[in-house]
Amino acid sequence: MTGQILVSGAGRALMEKRDDPLHQYTLSLTGKENPRVLFLGTATGDDPYYIVTFYETYHSDRCRPSHLRLFHITEVDLPSFILGHDVIHVGGGNTANMLDVWRRQGVDKLLHEAWQNGAVLTGGSAGAICWFEGGTTDSFGPALQPLNDGLGFLEGSLCPHYDAAGRRPLYQQTLLNGELPGGYAIDNFAMLQFEGTSLVGAVASQEGQEAFQVHAVDGRVVEEAIPVTLLERKGDAGPPPPSS
Repeated sequence: MTGQILVSGAGRALMEKRDDPLHQYTLSLTGKENPRVLFLGTATGDDPYYIVTFYETYHSDRCRPSHLRLFHITEVDLPSFILGHDVIHVGGGNTANMLDVWRRQGVDKLLHEAWQNGAVLTGGSAGAICWFEGGTTDSFGPALQPLNDGLGFLEGSLCPHYDAAGRRPLYQQTLLNGELPGGYAIDNFAMLQFEGTSLVGAVASQEGQEAFQVHAVDGRVVEEAIPVTLLERKGDAGPPPPSS
């Protein structure tokens, strides 16, 4: 049974919001009380701070968290390790570099197998673009550019951070130029949900966050708003701070 893919606009910024309801929503889709969650921080070169932030957000009161470093691999059996998780969360960062490392290590094929086996694949920014055929990225330098060699689990392209400066006009221009196929655009704290390859809805953790299907038609860009459900915020779900 093919699993689900959840993509958000923000990567690290979302992970740093420990109480954001998008996290609990993702875990709930596994149908398990104590799901196994794997973090891949490849896009930031396995940045230790990002990994620690993951554990602060996906702590043991919520799930069974673990992480995989691909720049200093300590796991002997990557297939068994990756496929043994219910949720695989991909961090933000440099999409192009991340995809190169995954392909070199065979992680791209393992992620596809995990998805086909029913895992929930998720992430924001680079961790969202990667599942599509392509998207807009700053992987190649300060200037935003199109990227055309995503994993292609989902058809079309994705533009995260659609509410950030410069993202909307660039994405629309790449569609008009034919540099990217039509696809989706999401604000930082909105999330698209796919069951298999079918879009089933969108949720958000903040008011005013939007999601769109975007296509070029007869030399103009057409944005079709996707209805977004605002998730209820239930307070800080993180562990209490250590006593001084």
